Amino acid sequence: MRVLILCTGNSCRSQMAHGFLQSFNRDLEVHSAGTKPAERVNPKAIEVMNEVGIDLSNHNPKSVEIYLNDEWDYVITVCGGANESCPNFIGKVGKRLHIGFDDPSDATGTDEFVMKEFRRVRDEIQEKFKEIFL
Repeated sequence: MRVLILCTGNSCRSQMAHGFLQSFNRDLEVHSAGTKPAERVNPKAIEVMNEVGIDLSNHNPKSVEIYLNDEWDYVITVCGGANESCPNFIGKVGKRLHIGFDDPSDATGTDEFVMKEFRRVRDEIQEKFKEIFL
């Protein structure tokens, strides 16, 4: 099964979802991308995923453009921006889903509060993707 997870920056939510899906089933072919990819994966996303045993340190944000001609069983958007600006795929797409999550990189306040938000969103992503794929 081939799954593409989309977000705007491909630096937090889509990367976390990518990591979880790959950890659920190594036979899944999982990719993630952004409509406006960031330069790197958010270090706080890497940190909170390491806390649950998933290493995103070798992940890099990619542009959705490189995947438009491919065939996908699922294309899943995890933020409103990507859902609204999701380009038309030329390749075959089995199912399109939108599962929105807050952007933890928008959190402001103390480091403790910001990390709490990253963990909250991480846990919501894990729970929702388990419901769908396990």
